[in-house]
Amino acid sequence: MIALKAHYDGKVIIPDEPVNLPKDEALVVHIEVARDGKKGRSVLEWMDQLEVDDASLPADLAHQHDHYLYGTPKKEP
Repeated sequence: MIALKAHYDGKVIIPDEPVNLPKDEALVVHIEVARDGKKGRSVLEWMDQLEVDDASLPADLAHQHDHYLYGTPKKEP
């Protein structure tokens, strides 16, 4: 996959830098609009920034999520 920066002039998409692609080749183009000139964060980057180191959280939260969310009995370890 090739990613490149480009802009739209109202009629066509114009690459901001030279592109080395085969001539007359069919392409599949995915377009992502960059807001404020910045690319959005990926979900993994967003999740990584949400990491919480809090001693008050239970150590078995992931394993026992049904217990903490819905009050079901705790599972055996």
